[in-house]
Amino acid sequence: MTVSDEIDVPLNTPGPRTKRIAEMLRVDHAGEYGAVQIYRGQRAVFDALPEKARTSALLKEMEEGEAVHLETFDRLLVERGVRPTILAPIWNIAGFALGAGTALMGEKAAMACTEAVEDVIEKHYGVQERELRPIEPELADTIQQFREDELGHKQTAEDEGAKEAFAYPLLSSAIKMGCRVAIRLAEKI
Repeated sequence: MTVSDEIDVPLNTPGPRTKRIAEMLRVDHAGEYGAVQIYRGQRAVFDALPEKARTSALLKEMEEGEAVHLETFDRLLVERGVRPTILAPIWNIAGFALGAGTALMGEKAAMACTEAVEDVIEKHYGVQERELRPIEPELADTIQQFREDELGHKQTAEDEGAKEAFAYPLLSSAIKMGCRVAIRLAEKI
C-alpha cells in the first residue's frame, strides 16, 4: 500500500495508520494536560507572592496557550474515538508538583522547567508534523502551529533567564528525561 492509497482510508478504520494517529493524539493530549498542570503549580507559588506578579502573569499567558491546545486535543480525542491515557491522574499530580517545586526554587528554575519541557515537546511535535504531513495535512497544520507556540514559550523562558538557574544542566536534563519517559508511556497506556 502506498501513502496515496492510505489517504483514502477513513480516519477511524482499524489498522496501523489509525493506531499510530491514536497514539499521537493520546500523547499530545497528555502532554498538554501536563503542561497546564505545570503552569498551575508554578502559579500556585507565584500568585501568593505579590512581588512575583509579573512572572505569574507571564506564566498565566503561557498556561492559557496550553489550555487552547488541550481543548483542541480534547475535541480530537472525541472526534476520532481515541481514549485518553489512563495515566492522567499521575500527570495531574506530577505536573503540578513539578511546577510548584521548580517555582519554589525560584523564577529562573521555573523558567528552566518551561524551557526543558518545551524543548522536548517542540521536537516531538516536529517529528509528528513530518509524519502526518503526507497523510493528514490538516492535523499536521495543527501540530505545526502548536509547535510554533511551544517554541515561543521556550524562547520566553530563555529570555527570562532559564539557563541561569542554579544547577541548570542537571535540572534541565532531569526534566527532559522525565518528559521523554512520559511521552513513551502516554502513547501506549
